[in-house]
Amino acid sequence: MTRKTLSTRLAAAAVAAMLSVSATAAFSQASDWSTRVFKLVTSRQTYPRAAEMRGDEGTAKVRVYVDPVGSIQKVELVAPSGSSLLDREAVALPTKIGKFPAPPAGTNKIILSLTWKLF
Repeated sequence: MTRKTLSTRLAAAAVAAMLSVSATAAFSQASDWSTRVFKLVTSRQTYPRAAEMRGDEGTAKVRVYVDPVGSIQKVELVAPSGSSLLDREAVALPTKIGKFPAPPAGTNKIILSLTWKLF
C-alpha cells in the first residue's frame, strides 16, 4: 500500500469516526429533549373528572409538532385510549402547557404516550 492510499484511508476513517460521534451526540440531544418534554407534560397531567367518575382508564398516544423555538404547532391523536374523554385530554394537554423547551436542530415532532390509571 502506498503512503497516499494509507493517508486517504486514515482520513476517511477519521471522517467516519467524527460522523459517528456527531450522530451519537445528536441522538443524545434528541433523547434528552424528549425526556424533558415528557416530564413536563406528565407533571401537568390530570385525570379528567368525568373520566374518573366513569372509571375510564387507558393510554393515548399523541404526536406533537413543535417549531424551532418550542411553540406547539399541531397535536394529533395517533393511538386512542378507548375513552373519548381521555383522548380529548391527551390532545388538549400539550397546548395547555403552551410551549416546550426548544428542540435540538432537526427535531420537529414527538410522540407522547399518556396513561391514566385508577388505583
